[in-house]
Amino acid sequence: MLALARSTLICLAVGVCALAAAPGQVESKRARRDVDADTDPGSAFWRGGPAIYLDNDSRGNPVPGYKSEIRSRWTNRNLYFLFVCPYEQLNLKPDPTTSAETNELWKWDVAEVFIGSDFKNIRRYREFEISPQGEWVDLDIDLDTPRHEDGWVWNSGFRVSARIDQAAKVWFGFMRIPYSSVDARPAAAGNTLRVNFFRSQGMRPNRRALSWQPTGQGTFHVPEAFGTLKLVN
Repeated sequence: MLALARSTLICLAVGVCALAAAPGQVESKRARRDVDADTDPGSAFWRGGPAIYLDNDSRGNPVPGYKSEIRSRWTNRNLYFLFVCPYEQLNLKPDPTTSAETNELWKWDVAEVFIGSDFKNIRRYREFEISPQGEWVDLDIDLDTPRHEDGWVWNSGFRVSARIDQAAKVWFGFMRIPYSSVDARPAAAGNTLRVNFFRSQGMRPNRRALSWQPTGQGTFHVPEAFGTLKLVN
């Protein structure tokens, strides 16, 4: 009930609640210009953008109270994501650093997107994370290497911004990812990428893990479960 009320408030503020294109597919709508940071779902940049929602765990079971919204835009240079994440109690890293990436950020509250452009070797992809405090980490994942975690030293050049609305108990996360860091092709309408979205929330033993496309396992790193993101005008 609480999650429904929050979703309704967000929809009223934005003026529109767009639906996903199809099961397992999300659309990223072309933007007229690039922006540095925009965490307002009601802004001109985000208004009317297609939205998808996270409300299940990695095995497809409902997770009441944490229905999270994700939107995407793109330009010739960048791919954008906005995360709208309701919470009950935040699990934040002490002494946050936003000027450099934070390895093992996934131990705290985060929103994540995994992106792959190789439809033949699906075990290669990129991982991007943001925390409610604006911390971030990007990783070059190769599941066939002995220590794929070492990919955190890779640098995509992506930028993030975040804010916490304590009154509404919602946090907002913004990502601007250089398109060239996830795809060798120029950005163009019709391009399709392999993606999945995740969110980790709260402290153990009540920690919650949400997935857009359920992985069927206790890990997010199951590329066979990815959906697709399509660039549209």
